[in-house]
Amino acid sequence: MPKERSAGAVVMHRGKQIEYLLLLYPGLSKKSKKYWDFPKGHIEKGETEQDTIIREVREETGINNLNIFPKFRNSIKYYFQKEGKTIFKTVAFYIAESRTKSVKISSEHLDFIWLPYKQALDAMAHINAKRVLRRANGYIIRR
Repeated sequence: MPKERSAGAVVMHRGKQIEYLLLLYPGLSKKSKKYWDFPKGHIEKGETEQDTIIREVREETGINNLNIFPKFRNSIKYYFQKEGKTIFKTVAFYIAESRTKSVKISSEHLDFIWLPYKQALDAMAHINAKRVLRRANGYIIRR
């Protein structure tokens, strides 16, 4: 079975309140719906997970001044279909703080939004993503 490894970031901004950046992804197929999720992407040869996060967040959002929290790492695993094949995917997420809320999304995404914790949690459809956000928010609050 083919495998994929990716890395992503729970991008946060501290202002009057903590807000999280979500990107609107198109559905994976004509039948699937659009969904809100975190910036993420494939780990390229020679990259660390954190290198991938810096590159992917910059490519997908234009944000290039991240402070990554290396002590927070949360992995998710799932299966998906691609070109008639079942793929096993692992994604490692870190928290990344941005000093800016200015975003220029790539053509891969349909929109972006900054939301406080509860609204971000409500906006997300995937259980794995919600679990990552719950853990990240808990980590941030305890710090």
